[in-house]
Amino acid sequence: MPQRPPKPPPRHAASTPRQVRIIGGDYRRSLLPVPDLPGLRPTPDRVRETLFNWLRHLWNGDFASRRVLDLFAGSGALGMEAASRGAGHVTLVEADRRAARLLLQNRDRLGATRVMIHHGDAAAFLRRDEPPYDLILLDPPFDTDWLARLLPTLAGHLTAAGFVYTESGTPPVAPAGWVVVREGRAGSVYYGLLAPDLNPNTAGGFAATQKREIIHPG
Repeated sequence: MPQRPPKPPPRHAASTPRQVRIIGGDYRRSLLPVPDLPGLRPTPDRVRETLFNWLRHLWNGDFASRRVLDLFAGSGALGMEAASRGAGHVTLVEADRRAARLLLQNRDRLGATRVMIHHGDAAAFLRRDEPPYDLILLDPPFDTDWLARLLPTLAGHLTAAGFVYTESGTPPVAPAGWVVVREGRAGSVYYGLLAPDLNPNTAGGFAATQKREIIHPG
């Protein structure tokens, strides 16, 4: 009796795009597909909720006047969340062509007219002459040195009261002249808001507002 040919191996689940959902604002519950790219890990829902609660407090609920820059946009979960919450201008920078194309499709599908997509390198984008930002999202792949390279250079790209949001596999560390304003942990992911310390010797400076937030994996 002839043997049956072996079944082809199943495709790895990672080859199928995952999805993340926008959790608040105008585009709440909208799903964003996540392409299968090395190092791409969308920010978890609970972490995004914590970040935007921080920002709502620090900005007194004013998102409409804010300019946001996401230097490693990936799925667009962070930047689109900012747009959904009413940010006046959001720029998403993504080096991977396929991911950038998907960001454009999602932007158009949602009708997110305040979102601009830039396909290219984060460092090259920062060399452009752009107005300063109120929030810069710095969430590169964990196995790269992008965070350490770029974070110390970002002060000149921020407004006077601007913040940089970071995610990494280790607790946030403020470069010289910076402070950690908020920080948290969700499982193995550490995240935080950092800012140039404009008043390093006063109790009223950013250091006085520092807060830790621990989210236990559920």
